Amino acid sequence: MFDGHLSSSSGRARAWTDSLFVDHAIFRLMWTNFHAVIPGKVYRCNHPTPARLKRAMGRLGLRTLVNLRGHRKCGSDALSRNAARGLGLHHVDMAFESRGAPHKDRILRFADMYQKLDFPILMHCKSGADRAGLASGLVVLFEGGSAQQALKELSWKYGHFRSSRTGILDAFFLHYQAEGEGRMPFLEWVRNEYDEHALKEEFVANKLSSFLTDQVLRRE
Repeated sequence: MFDGHLSSSSGRARAWTDSLFVDHAIFRLMWTNFHAVIPGKVYRCNHPTPARLKRAMGRLGLRTLVNLRGHRKCGSDALSRNAARGLGLHHVDMAFESRGAPHKDRILRFADMYQKLDFPILMHCKSGADRAGLASGLVVLFEGGSAQQALKELSWKYGHFRSSRTGILDAFFLHYQAEGEGRMPFLEWVRNEYDEHALKEEFVANKLSSFLTDQVLRRE
């Protein structure tokens, strides 16, 4: 855990050590998991290093960085916040879970936030697989897409495994597809009919896939 500041060389060194070796950013130096959700408007990736963030801003004209991990006491968080501030990027926290039924209040808060963001935006979680997939799927629906299109944002090509505990995110979109799509707008369904507790009780994950995701890959 990094709970320091970046105003000194020793503080920055501790932040980088925590980021690279505790938060596994060493694997993200080359692997970016970067993809366009809405080309020219919304992009997704794993937690970017400062250098990656600078390159992405220059290439895409980014205006906002959306942190799907929430404010965390880790080196990666401190470094990306500092980098965003130095680049003049808006930094927004919108924490989501990856192994529980998506919370109604968070979905609605994200929908409200989305209307006010300064685009183009880059959304990130730790690995760019699960929470980034959920947020990207929500964006697809906010933009008038279908549940089937939203589900494509939760894919093995991003490192998401439907059969593990993170598959409850797929179950959420499938639930809307079966119960609400074509009958009422997505956000109206979320407000009036979505039952996160029922979804959680109904979902059963594969134990082997969950072990791979939670214990081997160390996903959040």
